[in-house]
Amino acid sequence: MKSFSLEGKIALVTGASYGIGFGIASAYAAAGAVICFNDISREKVDLGIAAYREAGIEAHGYVCNVCDESQVQDMVSRIEAEVGSIDILVNNAGIIKRIPMTEMSAEDFRQVIDVDLNAPFIVSKAVIPSMIQKGHGKIINICSMMSELGRETVSAYAAAKGGLKMLTKNICSEYGQHNIQCNGIGPGYIATPQTAPLREKQADGSRHPFDQFICAKTPANRWGTPEDLQGPAVFLASDASDFVNGHILYVDGGILAYIGKQPQ
Repeated sequence: MKSFSLEGKIALVTGASYGIGFGIASAYAAAGAVICFNDISREKVDLGIAAYREAGIEAHGYVCNVCDESQVQDMVSRIEAEVGSIDILVNNAGIIKRIPMTEMSAEDFRQVIDVDLNAPFIVSKAVIPSMIQKGHGKIINICSMMSELGRETVSAYAAAKGGLKMLTKNICSEYGQHNIQCNGIGPGYIATPQTAPLREKQADGSRHPFDQFICAKTPANRWGTPEDLQGPAVFLASDASDFVNGHILYVDGGILAYIGKQPQ
């Protein structure tokens, strides 16, 4: 369907040198979009450009700390000058620190909030004026199941992702009149290099306890993959979702719908 095409669109996916961001950007490229991405160091950007090139994608990479408003403004200005004005923004860059709340420093808490909540505000703020001028735009925030649930050791992450859910709804509320749609994707547990240690076989050949826990809590009985996020991400970036706004689409294999198995 033509309404799912991203032909001629310019997409900025933050923190997309690898992992979920890379998977989403690759899907956008396959749908016809021009890809821009950032990372925090030249080394990471160069590795990302090489990965995109290997996948047959000519991506535009920028060194930028998305927590720094002046750096973000400069990056967006450079993209507009070198590539064109941004049609699609995916706020993907994020961090997590798994520390019990009473052991977590306020500095660590602030850092997670800064990257996972303040940065999406900063980058969205930078692209919205040109979207208003063009009369359309798509902003997609990578939320989390922790936008809805709590769990041990992730107080900062859950607070940030819960806030990001509400920022998503508020951008919709403020700028929907300008034909700007802001939605979120809430991934479940995704099999990436970062989560690989949680899926490794134990010395006795058994599955990692966390792997067993996640599969038992997921009606799909498996981890998700970056590819599982590609269809939803393309939908929310395309004209097919023009009347979908302020929504969080959870791509979690059914975890949020499931109370869990009864103990035997």
